[in-house]
Amino acid sequence: VHGDFRPNSRAIQRGQVFPSPLAVADPESPKKQSPELKGSLNTMASFYPPVPSSCDCFVSLPPASFAKEVIFGKNSDRPKDEVQEVVYFPAGCYVKGTKVQCTYIEVDQVEKTHAVILSRPAWLWGAEMGANEHGVCIGNEGVWSREPVGEEDALLGMDLVRLGLERGSSASEAVQVITALLESYGQGGSCKEAPTPFVYHNTFLLADRTEAWVLETAGRFWVAQRIQEGDRNISNQLTI
Repeated sequence: VHGDFRPNSRAIQRGQVFPSPLAVADPESPKKQSPELKGSLNTMASFYPPVPSSCDCFVSLPPASFAKEVIFGKNSDRPKDEVQEVVYFPAGCYVKGTKVQCTYIEVDQVEKTHAVILSRPAWLWGAEMGANEHGVCIGNEGVWSREPVGEEDALLGMDLVRLGLERGSSASEAVQVITALLESYGQGGSCKEAPTPFVYHNTFLLADRTEAWVLETAGRFWVAQRIQEGDRNISNQLTI
């Protein structure tokens, strides 16, 4: 969210159930409970929230945003036993010719990187989502097409998220960063820390304080769409 951070706010999960007013009755006083109340409590006790089945990203720009702000959000459906950490990396300066080790391969480092906050699986270098010091936000989703998905080591889509944030001072510049790296190094490698490789192409949603971009890829092919107003979401399908 571009604007004030609210660390005390509570996140509401999809499928979360809030107790109805009937549930505040004294559980130690069964005589006070009507049959309707008992049935309601039994139903609530046996309810299990549905498990999220897809990964989603959305952005809202004025006039769709009530407060005339750009709002960016993303959920995650990574493996339940995988550690997802929120980490901060400060801006950095590097000597020309330096390499940076991503999850599987090295790429040429730039001379200056932006400060970033990332949400990422702890075992890899990249990130599922994040923001940088210039207010650029990026999230990615897995997609599949008729283009073969490579299992050989290359850049993960999550590596490209971090690289776009570290090198892009606007959403449009981050699109240029990601597409240039995609064309140079390609995408590939397993996206899960598991014996059986799990691979996919990637679609990205990028936003800053004035606009957003949808970037869809398959192998080294890509297409991008600029969003200047309204709202847009991406999931696990190609849409452009």
